[in-house]
Amino acid sequence: MTRRTVVITGASDGIGAAAARRLVEAGDRVVVVGRSQGKTLAVARELGSPAHLADFTRLDDVRRLAGELRTAYPRIDVLVNNAGGLMGDRELTGDGFEKTLQVNHLAPFLLTHLLMDRLVEGRATVVSTSSAAARLFGRLDLDDLDNSRRYSPNKAYGDGKLANILFTRELHRRFHDQGIAAAAFHPGVVATNFAEGSTSMMRFLYRTPLRHLGLLSPDAGADTLVWLAQGTPGQDWVSGAFYEKRKVSRTHPQADDAALAAGLWERSLEMVGLVAP
Repeated sequence: MTRRTVVITGASDGIGAAAARRLVEAGDRVVVVGRSQGKTLAVARELGSPAHLADFTRLDDVRRLAGELRTAYPRIDVLVNNAGGLMGDRELTGDGFEKTLQVNHLAPFLLTHLLMDRLVEGRATVVSTSSAAARLFGRLDLDDLDNSRRYSPNKAYGDGKLANILFTRELHRRFHDQGIAAAAFHPGVVATNFAEGSTSMMRFLYRTPLRHLGLLSPDAGADTLVWLAQGTPGQDWVSGAFYEKRKVSRTHPQADDAALAAGLWERSLEMVGLVAP
């Protein structure tokens, strides 16, 4: 039996690295994608896996990454869009977009599209790491995706995680008939460094020494990710849904707005330059 190829972004640390370890142990070939050269190569060496570097604050990095993946892997069975983070003060990237939006939504949106033919050919599963922050802080406005009017680190992060769920819904609607299955999930509150550079009050939850008493381990946080990556869509889980603890879960009411999902898709295509202006 041919080994599956699983691409995981944000695999240099946290739940991405934990999921990579479990999937390699199960026999998959995991492609480790990360921003930090040192961390990414260390995980790849540990697992005997290939590694690719990309900084999602630069969309040209995403385009280069997609080209490398297309050249190196003629088949992709699972794409895990796991890279993301909670940021600090409002900042625009060199591409001109609010940093939280770009890292959490626009970059994985672009990567998925640039790999779409590979994903369709492989009848692939696309998993997106979302968060309960979508429900707690998100309120998406298509006319202000960059949060130029109402920015806070928490709102921008909640909007990005809500965008992940809307992307999952629309990816399912547009491409499920071509063989793609898609799911988003909340990993729980996990003891990682993801809020390290943020000015949000949430960073204190992740930086206190007591975090290990109340937060999940990265391995526990990766459980639903691994379950989705290993499972059979339509049998073990339902494509297009949002999951928590391996179960379909409720999230923000906007996640069920089909018009918003379609509008975000079209607006995102324009923002990353995949349609003519």
